[in-house]
Amino acid sequence: MSLNRRKFLKKSAVTGAGVALAGAVAAPAATAAEAKKGGKPVKRYSLTVMGTTDLHGHVFNWDYFKDAEYKDTAGNAQGLARISTLVNAVRKEKGRGNTLLLDAGDTIQGTPLTYYYAKVDPITAKGGPVHPMAQAMNAIGYDAVALGNHEFNYGIETLRKFEEQCRFPLLGANALDAKTLKPAFPPYFMKTFHVKGAPPVKVAVLGLTNPGIAIWDKAYVQGKLTFPGLEEQAAKWVPKLRSMGADVVVVSAHSGSSGTSSYGDQLPYVENSAGLVAQQVPGIDAILVGHAHVEIPELKVTNTATGKTVVLSEPLAYAERLSLFDFELVFEKGRWTVESVAASVRNSNSVVDDPKITKLLKDEHDVVVAYVNQVVGTATETLTTVEARYKDAPIIDLITKVQEDVVKAALVGTEYASLPVIAQASPFSRTSEIPAGNVTIRDLSSLYVYDNTLVAKVMTGAQVRAYLEYSANYFVQTAADAVIDTAKLTNANNRPDYNYDYVSGLQYDIDIAQAEGSRIKNLTYNGAALDDAQQFVLAVNNYRANGGGAFPHVASATEVWAESTEIRTRIAEWVTAKGSLNPAEFASVDWKLTRDGTPVF
Repeated sequence: MSLNRRKFLKKSAVTGAGVALAGAVAAPAATAAEAKKGGKPVKRYSLTVMGTTDLHGHVFNWDYFKDAEYKDTAGNAQGLARISTLVNAVRKEKGRGNTLLLDAGDTIQGTPLTYYYAKVDPITAKGGPVHPMAQAMNAIGYDAVALGNHEFNYGIETLRKFEEQCRFPLLGANALDAKTLKPAFPPYFMKTFHVKGAPPVKVAVLGLTNPGIAIWDKAYVQGKLTFPGLEEQAAKWVPKLRSMGADVVVVSAHSGSSGTSSYGDQLPYVENSAGLVAQQVPGIDAILVGHAHVEIPELKVTNTATGKTVVLSEPLAYAERLSLFDFELVFEKGRWTVESVAASVRNSNSVVDDPKITKLLKDEHDVVVAYVNQVVGTATETLTTVEARYKDAPIIDLITKVQEDVVKAALVGTEYASLPVIAQASPFSRTSEIPAGNVTIRDLSSLYVYDNTLVAKVMTGAQVRAYLEYSANYFVQTAADAVIDTAKLTNANNRPDYNYDYVSGLQYDIDIAQAEGSRIKNLTYNGAALDDAQQFVLAVNNYRANGGGAFPHVASATEVWAESTEIRTRIAEWVTAKGSLNPAEFASVDWKLTRDGTPVF
């Protein structure tokens, strides 16, 4: 689709700079406090910026996969209905005219609720529904939201429709039109706070998104959008915002604070660069951090150019926390300056749902609950992911079997039809279970929680071997005589479960007593040692195919087929067609863990 910027330019014509400028706050703010300093009265003002991130479609404290209220061992609660209650309390406490509400992205993907309104009853259809997240966030009164990488999962058309339905801007200073290299979304948002008895306070919010979009959603954005680094674009925009009179500059960044990237050297830009932005770019007061799904109540970073402290905060994902930045400003020498910033988080488990939000979206919620509880088949026995990280589990074999079958059917009649098809899959969830008896859409959806699609790539035996070696780095090196603790066996170097891959159709051992790079043993295909020159078609999800996780060779391998139907949907179709889910039809022990050749289990 063409990136029509008319609406954006119309909004920003007032500045002539291609940026969005909000009007002044109409609600009266608190009178500036006055205090003596050097014998002269000093005007002060207190401002609170609230922030959420990585909401991933969580409106209610509800687990659609378990068909029950959400619960975890930490006692967390989820959902915008809870956040709304927290926000109302802060606005009452601070005065609504003294607050700002932001989000740092990943909004429209992540639950069956968001999937349903993207794919089953899509918001893009003529006369289609208003997205539940737009409804909720409009009702709560968000001021601005940064684009997350998952905003692009359903394509640009869906994102643009969501943008149209929101009564707040979606910000992305580093989401550029690939042809013009001008912002394809508003780069910033500015709000003026009137202070009785003193000049107004101007607050600018710069929105930055994740460069990894270029890899993870390449199929949708290639040739249309480009995503340069956050540091580069912040360095461009922050001085502009200051020159436009911003007294306070807040960055909403869909980028973690660790300075690391999951995609290796495939991009010259850092994935988790919020800390680097704070360190390198002068003129920023605070950063709302997103993307990493960790809780950081307050992180102070010193800017190397100015020596000033920049305060960062990342609230926990899924609306489990609300970050608060409390600013104290002082008016001296004819201008407002930030005297101090303190960040903290509030826990959504401390409040109840806002009935306004639950009432607003009850119908949409009920429709989705009914949808995910549809029975699509039966299972002959219970299948679970509890041990899938360290044992070859039949439930993961189900994913690879479905992927193999779909790709084989797609390649019939092509020059690649004679090549053997192998498949990768990851143990996404540690708690997924398909029960014996009736199997529903939610049972299958809990197995494949991401909206990934299927790609077919040609790989050689040597490349597959390297791929498996890289995957095996997920395991902690464990001596042959050491006691096995399964809780400490995996996630070496903080690698997440979704970046550990099974590969079907081959047989191999993973010797965890060995050093990284020399763990794959007894690798065979059809009972014979793997031929490095043998060609295979790898059925692989689009995240991995585009370089997610930085697995070797796969991103640069020849792509022979791809589709836009989610793997999760393909699994449901496969089970529906079979009627019965019997492990005898798809389960096989392809790999096992060993130590010096002796099986671990």
